Amino acid sequence: MIIKNGHVLTMAGAEYKNGFVAFENGKITAAGPMEACPAGDGFDAQGGWVVPGLVDAHPHLGMWEDGLGAEGADGNEDTDPATPQLRAIDGINPMDRAFAEAAAAGVTTVVTGPGSANPIGGTFAAVKTRGRRIDDMVIKEAAAMKFAFGENPKAVYGEKKQFPVTRMGTAAVIRESLIKARRYAELEEPDFDFKSECLLPCLDGSLIVKAHAHRADDIFTALRIAKEFGLKMTVEHCTEGHLIADLLRAEGVGVCVGPSLGDRSKPELRELTYETAKILNDAGLTVAIITDHPEIPEKHLPLCAALAVRAGMDEMSALRAVTVNPARLCGIDGRVGSIEAGKDADIAVFDRFPLDFEARAAAVFINGINITKE
Repeated sequence: MIIKNGHVLTMAGAEYKNGFVAFENGKITAAGPMEACPAGDGFDAQGGWVVPGLVDAHPHLGMWEDGLGAEGADGNEDTDPATPQLRAIDGINPMDRAFAEAAAAGVTTVVTGPGSANPIGGTFAAVKTRGRRIDDMVIKEAAAMKFAFGENPKAVYGEKKQFPVTRMGTAAVIRESLIKARRYAELEEPDFDFKSECLLPCLDGSLIVKAHAHRADDIFTALRIAKEFGLKMTVEHCTEGHLIADLLRAEGVGVCVGPSLGDRSKPELRELTYETAKILNDAGLTVAIITDHPEIPEKHLPLCAALAVRAGMDEMSALRAVTVNPARLCGIDGRVGSIEAGKDADIAVFDRFPLDFEARAAAVFINGINITKE
C-alpha cells in the first residue's frame, strides 16, 4: 500500500511537500518524494498533510467509559493507598466508543491507565485505538507506573479518615513501598510479595514512573523521590511547570502537560494557562501535550495542541508534542510517533495542517489498515 501525493511530515527530520509513504504487512517500508515513489496500489492524499498517527501520553481511555457512571468507572482502586500490582489492561474496555472517536480523529496510540486516587496506582499500558480485544491492541503492556502527589490522594483518603491525609503522608507511602521493594530485591529467597515484585522494574530503571503533580512543590517532591531511588520519571500535568521551567530544565525531566482545556476546578489549578507547553518547550524540555481523557475527550487531542499554538507555541513543536515526543517519553518510539521504515504503519492524512482548527482526518491507517473504510 502507498499513500501518494501528500505533504509528508515524518517527524523524524524529513519533510516531503509532494511525497509518499509505503507500507506492507502493517509496517512502514519507505517514505520520500513522489519522484521516488514505487509502483503499486495507493491512496491519493490529494495534497493533504500526511503525519504519524497522533499519540497521547496520558489519558484514561477505556478506564472511565463514555456515557456510563459507576459501572464504567474502573480507574481508581481507592481501597488501598499503594496498589502497584494493578494493571491497566485488566480495566480497559476497548468497546468504549471513545476509542473509535479517537481513531477517527487521527489519534492512533494512547498510553492509558489508572487515576490519581492512590499515591501508587498501578501500571499504564500503551495501546492502539483500533480493536475489540485489548490483548490484540497492546504495544507495551507495562509502559509506566503511576505515582500521584498533591491534592487527589489527600482528598480521597482524607474523606475516609485513613492514612495518608497530608502531602507528607503521600510521600511516606511511596517511600515505604520503594524501600520494601528494594529490601525484597536484596533477599536471596524472599517470601512472595506481589507489590514489591511490581515495583522492582521501577527501581532498576526499566519501567518509567509517571508522577501526577500539578503544583511546583509537588513536582519537586516527586523529583526528590526519583533521585533517592534512581527512578526514571516524567512529570504528568505539570500545571505550574511554567513557573519553574529553568529548574525543570536543569533536572532534564520530560513533561506531559495538560489538561489545559477546562476550568480551574481545584486549588492546584489556579496557575492553569495554555502557555505552559510553550514556556517549557522554549526552555528546552521534551514536552508532550495530553488530554487526561475523560477530562478532555480523547478525540480533541489535536485541539489541545492547536490551543497551545494559539498561546504562542510554534506549530511544529506542538505537532511533536502529540507525535514523537509522547512516544519517546513513554518508551514506545521504536514503534510509533514518526514515519520511518520499520515502524508501525500508523498514519493520519489531514485535509490541512493537522493543528488547524478546521482540520479533518480524511483517512487514518492503524497497522496499515484504513479504518475510515471499516
